[in-house]
Amino acid sequence: MIKVNLGCGKRNFGPDWTHIDGSNYPHVQYHNIIDLPFKENSVDIIYASHVFEYFNREEGKDVLYKWKSFLKKDGILRLAVPNFAQYAKLYSENKISLDQCVGPLYGKWNMTKDKVIYHKTTYDFISIKKILNEVGFKNIQLWDYNHVEHSHIDDYSKSYIPHMDKNGSLMSLNIQAIK
Repeated sequence: MIKVNLGCGKRNFGPDWTHIDGSNYPHVQYHNIIDLPFKENSVDIIYASHVFEYFNREEGKDVLYKWKSFLKKDGILRLAVPNFAQYAKLYSENKISLDQCVGPLYGKWNMTKDKVIYHKTTYDFISIKKILNEVGFKNIQLWDYNHVEHSHIDDYSKSYIPHMDKNGSLMSLNIQAIK
């Protein structure tokens, strides 16, 4: 089974996963998160947590087509992105400040000493589902981080306000789609 963690950063899912990221952590095996080192129709799961928003809408659609080409028939694409609807709701209810929204929605990441990347867009469920449909994915639905094989890893798919308070508001939009 081929399982790929794209944009993994420091999070190591273990030896059953291929870790791909622009940074140089010891567990990272490849650095190009678009042109994957696999044959077309060979990957079972592609997981991308809080990396897809670094592409603008047009780039994102092209990236999804590319990722889809690597997935097997009925392969799983699992995405996690900042949930614009949740940030907007809590902000409009005066439960969080603008400063608490800016980082997750418009964040930047120092990948290397010479390369800084920025979030280029944000999504709600309706907007990302529309793009996934256009690319040809099916069975688009939310996924629960408690019921996936990587549930033991604390990553941004488990992002809450207040921070780390699992009784608070989940701020990650976790979407799964099938090829």
